[in-house]
Amino acid sequence: MPAEAFFDTTVLIYAISANDPKCAIAERILERGGTVSVQVLNEFVAVSRRKLRMSWEEIVEASSAIRALCGPPVPISVEIHDSGIDIAQRYGLHIYDALIVAAALDAGCAILYSEDMQDGQSINHLTIRNPFTKSHNR
Repeated sequence: MPAEAFFDTTVLIYAISANDPKCAIAERILERGGTVSVQVLNEFVAVSRRKLRMSWEEIVEASSAIRALCGPPVPISVEIHDSGIDIAQRYGLHIYDALIVAAALDAGCAILYSEDMQDGQSINHLTIRNPFTKSHNR
């Protein structure tokens, strides 16, 4: 059975940012379960290392925890690549955001939690939700 929710990188970053007020929200939605893609994991590693200055040991530990919580990530495939290009063209999204949407659709998810895309936008059967807005912050 597919996961209901798909998580963008920002949700994962906030979940490990204990001093950020968005941490509790991110932790709460992650606890409900969902899925991620290999792309999201790669972005998580890049941001954790570059911006958060985490050690490799901390990154490996956090990545393992995410995979344990979210299950096997959606792989990067040529089909997702092609779908991502189509979504980027059709909806005017940045290619990396469109690839995340394509992976969420491939996983059969109904909700994509993202702070970086238009809250409430629907793409096929997927609805983008910004969990950090007051209307979704519950």
